[in-house]
Amino acid sequence: MRLYNTLERKKEEFVPSNGNKVSLYACGITAYDLCHIGHARSSVVFDVLVRYLRYKGYDVTFVRNFTDIDDKIINRANESGVTAAELAEKFIGEFYVDMDKLNILRADIEPKCTEHIPEMLTLTQTLIDKGHAYSTPSGDVYFKVRSFEGYGKLSGRNIEDLQSGARIKPGEEKKDPLDFALWKAAKPGEPSWESPWGQGRPGWHLECSAMSEKYLSLPFDIHGGGQDLSFPHHENEIAQSEAATGKPMARFWVHNGFVQINSEKMSKSLGNFFTIRDIIAKFLPETLRYFLLTMHYRSPLDFSFEALEEAEKGIRRVYSAMEQMEEALQKAKWSKAALPAEVLAELEDAEKGWDAAMEDDVNTAGAMGYIFTLVRLAGRIAEDKAWRKSEGGRDAWIRILADMKKWGGVLGIFTEKPQTFLAGLKLCMLERKGIEVSKVDELVAARQDARKNKDFAESDKIRDALTELGVEVKDTPQGPVWDVI
Repeated sequence: MRLYNTLERKKEEFVPSNGNKVSLYACGITAYDLCHIGHARSSVVFDVLVRYLRYKGYDVTFVRNFTDIDDKIINRANESGVTAAELAEKFIGEFYVDMDKLNILRADIEPKCTEHIPEMLTLTQTLIDKGHAYSTPSGDVYFKVRSFEGYGKLSGRNIEDLQSGARIKPGEEKKDPLDFALWKAAKPGEPSWESPWGQGRPGWHLECSAMSEKYLSLPFDIHGGGQDLSFPHHENEIAQSEAATGKPMARFWVHNGFVQINSEKMSKSLGNFFTIRDIIAKFLPETLRYFLLTMHYRSPLDFSFEALEEAEKGIRRVYSAMEQMEEALQKAKWSKAALPAEVLAELEDAEKGWDAAMEDDVNTAGAMGYIFTLVRLAGRIAEDKAWRKSEGGRDAWIRILADMKKWGGVLGIFTEKPQTFLAGLKLCMLERKGIEVSKVDELVAARQDARKNKDFAESDKIRDALTELGVEVKDTPQGPVWDVI
């Protein structure tokens, strides 16, 4: 298995440092608002990575934190008339609501910043003792960036370039404009904790260093997060942790790419900011998850509702194929005939291709292509009268279904019963069109009555009305079946 390591700027073979055990830390949310599509992408990316490592047989310890004290949290709490703790707890709960809908597994350990103040104080004191940090008269503590020789190695930035744009704000007591806060002196009305430097609270970067070191031995195997965190957050984590311990912090640094909205950066000021709830109000959560997997995790992902509709067609096609295979397996009588060797070879090639795609830096986009190879292969078997009634065809369908469910378990999709998913999708699509199911049922029933009365002109008229609504009716031996088109 190969993973792209941001630190080395290349793909490297991934081998855990401790036998079969994998240690993975991913930066979680700052709990002050509902999660947006960028949070969804990062969560899905690392959820799939964890699932795949476990599928490979590794014993994974996954740690994902919550930032529950921060300037944004304090400001939003003040605006809302609640405490920072109450606000953070509310949005941690909302995070779980969204992530459960997206089928995101809970991390093994989910530490909160405010529950690890002692560890942060110890780390800060260690950095002061080793000459990498200093306190100020007002009670702030800063990390001395120039004291850490490797600063910039993750992001590829150098001190000189950073220095040109750095400034010390009025009131700050930094010795160098590049230095960053480890501990912030308390301001009136803010939550604070006792420390050797007075009442205050931790800086954002400090928390992940302290919590990852507590739960995972350094260097741990994988540190993950969004591309936007590589600098300054992850760069500062490396500086703090490695300056304090003398050990590398993590062996692999894995970052997912940005989400763009119609080729523009997502921004509330541009009016193109979408929360997860904005999206799943119109589309099924599994459709969103499927969409997020259609592009390689390191590539930028361009979101639009049109792209989501295309994803909906894709996931519908897979579930429909699964439904058709399951129904065929229940009904058919099988002749003792095998499939041609070349058909079985195609199936084996698809299975090898899926494994190869996932082994190659968790290429879910490539892996998804092999799922559609199976869909096409299943369709070819169904179209050939001899194949679809043969034991060879039956065995191939059983194997294809097993592969789809197994791969779906890794990707976190295709896990529902096909009939259940497709029924829910039909209702979702109707609702998006503003059409009530009862209206469709009435028109379908009226058309059926017209057909029974041999009033084919009326029957055709009703069919046209259904088509205008975006509904297609198929006549089967069991009666009319309608679907959304």
